[in-house]
Amino acid sequence: MTQGIQNGPRVVALVGPYTSGKTTLLENILYMTETTRRRANGERVFGDDSAEAKSLSMGVDINLASVLYLGDQYIFIDCPGSVEFSQEMRNAVHAADIAVVVAEPEPEKIQALSPLLRDLENDGIPHLLFINKIDHSNVHVRDLAAAVDDVSALPAVLRHIPIRDGGSITGYVDLAHKRAYSYGMDGKSELIDMPATLAEQVKDERFHMLETIADFHDELMEELLEDIDPPCDEVFKDLADDMRQGRIMPILMGCATQGYGLRRLMKALRHEMPGFELASKRMMPTDGESSSAYIFKTRHLPHMGKMSCGRVIKGTISDGLHLGGNKISGLYRLHGTEVKKTALADAGEVVLIPRLDGVRTGETLGGRGAPKPASLQPVYSVSLQVNDRKDEARLSEALSKLLEEDTSYETEHCVDTGQLLLWGQGEIHMRAAMARLREKYGLDVAFGKPRVPYKETIRRSKIQHSRYKKQSGGHGQFGDVIVEIRPQAPGTGFCFSEKVTGGAIPKQYIPSVEAGVKDYLSHGPLGFPVVDVAVELQDGQYHSVDSSDMAFKMAGRMAMVEAMPDCDPILLEPVEKVQVMAPTAHMAKINSLIASRRGQILGFNSRPGWPGWEQIEAEMPSAEIQDMIIELRSLTQGTGTFQHRFDHLTELGGRLKDKVLSERELLAR
Repeated sequence: MTQGIQNGPRVVALVGPYTSGKTTLLENILYMTETTRRRANGERVFGDDSAEAKSLSMGVDINLASVLYLGDQYIFIDCPGSVEFSQEMRNAVHAADIAVVVAEPEPEKIQALSPLLRDLENDGIPHLLFINKIDHSNVHVRDLAAAVDDVSALPAVLRHIPIRDGGSITGYVDLAHKRAYSYGMDGKSELIDMPATLAEQVKDERFHMLETIADFHDELMEELLEDIDPPCDEVFKDLADDMRQGRIMPILMGCATQGYGLRRLMKALRHEMPGFELASKRMMPTDGESSSAYIFKTRHLPHMGKMSCGRVIKGTISDGLHLGGNKISGLYRLHGTEVKKTALADAGEVVLIPRLDGVRTGETLGGRGAPKPASLQPVYSVSLQVNDRKDEARLSEALSKLLEEDTSYETEHCVDTGQLLLWGQGEIHMRAAMARLREKYGLDVAFGKPRVPYKETIRRSKIQHSRYKKQSGGHGQFGDVIVEIRPQAPGTGFCFSEKVTGGAIPKQYIPSVEAGVKDYLSHGPLGFPVVDVAVELQDGQYHSVDSSDMAFKMAGRMAMVEAMPDCDPILLEPVEKVQVMAPTAHMAKINSLIASRRGQILGFNSRPGWPGWEQIEAEMPSAEIQDMIIELRSLTQGTGTFQHRFDHLTELGGRLKDKVLSERELLAR
C-alpha cells in the first residue's frame, strides 16, 4: 500500500481560489507536525508578508515551508489564489510531485476551479481536491461531487463523507476502509461505530467510488460484477496506482482552522502521491549537463540580491560548481520556515541559489530543450511615469527585477503615444506592481490609463507648391518643392516617390525632402500619426548658394503642413481580433458584453480540450478592450479570459471622434 520511501523531499503545491484557505491549511499542517508552535485560527501566522500583500490583503507570491511527517520530508509551495497570479502557480506546480487543490464547499465556487484544473490536467500533474471549511456547509456531499464532476476532466473520486450532528460536522466515514471516525481535539480522530443513519449512503457512495476506479482495473471490475466486496488492501492499492498515474482526482474533506482532515490528507500524500520520477520526467531537458535544476521562482531580496528557487532535476549541485555558464556561489535549503546554508543538493531537492545572472523563472539551469510552463498573455495595462526624471534609470532597473520575479508582467514603449506601458493580468496584478515599485524600490511613480494609439489618414489628393526661404546675412536658406499627396489603400503604409526632371532639384536634396515629409507624418492635422499616404515629389527649384539639405527638409515638411488639412483627414482607431473563452453557461452574458463594447461577433466554437467551454471570435476596438478583463471575470465568476492581437484600423466618426479630438486638445495644452 505504501510506496517506497524516497531520499529527497516530496514537493506538494497548494493551489486554489482566493479565500479557499490554502495558507490556513498550511499553517495548521505546520502546527500539527510541530514545525511551528502557534496554531492559525483565522489570523495569519505564516505566509506572504510583503508590502504588496499587506496593501492588497492577499498573497501575491508563493511561499515555501518544509515539514517532517512520519519520517518523511515534505516541502509545501503555497501558491497565490487570485487568478491574476496564475503564472506564479503554473511555474511552481511544474516543479511539484502533486498539487492539492483547496476549495470551498459551495457548488457555485467549485465552478471557478475549471481553469485551474485544466492547467493541471494539460500539464499532466497529479492532483487531489481538498474541500475546506466543511464545518460551515449544509450542502449534500453528492451535490458537491456532481459540481466537481462538471469541471474536472478526470473522474472525481469521493474518498469519505462527513458525519453530521444537526448542523455540525462531528466526524467522517472513510469509504475505502468502511470505518467511521469522530473528530477530537486538535483534529485528531477516533474510531467509532458506523452511524446507522449513514449505512445506506455509505453503501451507495462506496459502490460509486469502486465503480469509478474499476474502469482501470479488470480484477476489481470482475469482483463488482460478481457482487464480491473487494478487500481494503486491494482498494487502497488501486486508488494509489490511479492517483500516481493521474487517472483520477480524489476528493478529501476537512476544516483547516479546526484541524479536521489534516492527518487524513497527510496520510493520503504519504501513501498515494507519486514519487519524484514523474516530476523529473516532466522537467528533464533533452540536452543537458550531468546536473540540472528547474528554476520556478526568482526573488530580489535586500542585502542578498537575486535569489533563484529551483528543484534539482538530476545529478548533484554543489557550492562552487559551474553549471549552465553560471558559477554556483552558495546553496540554501529549507528547514521548516527558515533557510540554512548547505554544501550540496541531490536530485529532487529544492534549493535557493544566489546571483544566477541571466537565468529567469521557468528556465532550466544546466540544460536545454526542457518544457516550460505555459505563459499567460497580458490582458490589462497601465502607463508608468516617474515624477522625477532622475529616477528613470532606477525605474528601468526596478522593472527588470519585477519582470524577473513575475514572468506574467511585460513592458512596452509605445512609439505612437510615447508612453511606457506595464502589461499584466488585471487590476489587482497591477496594484501589486504599484506597491512593489513604491514600497520595495522606493520609486515615486505615477500610474495612468494608457492612451489609445489612434492614427489618421486622408480621403482626397492635393498638389502643393511650398517654398522655404530665409535670409539672415551671408548664406540664406532656399528650398522649393511641388508635391502630390494621395490616399492609399488601408494597410499599405507610407510611400515616397519622385519624378523630378531636368535637374530642377539636385539628387542629393531629394532624400531631405522625404525626411521632411516623414517628420510631419508623426503628427498630422488631427494630432495623430498619419498612415496610408503616398507623397510624390514632382518638381521644384533650388539656389546654387542658398539651397541645403536643411532647406529642402523644411520645404518638404512645410508642404505637408499646408496641404494635409485640405485632404479631408479622417481619424482611425485600432481594431483587434479577440478570442473570448468561458464556460458555456456564461455565453449569453459575454455576447452582451461584446455588443456593449462595440464588438462584432464573427463566430462561435467549442474550446478544444475544454469540455463545457466555448470560445467566441470577435473584432473589438482597442479602446474597449483596455479594462474588459475586469467585467469579463465579474460576469464569469473569475473563469473567463481572452486573447487579443491587432488586426486593422477603421474610421472613427461622430461623437466618439469628437470626444477623442477634445481629449487630444486638452492633452496638448
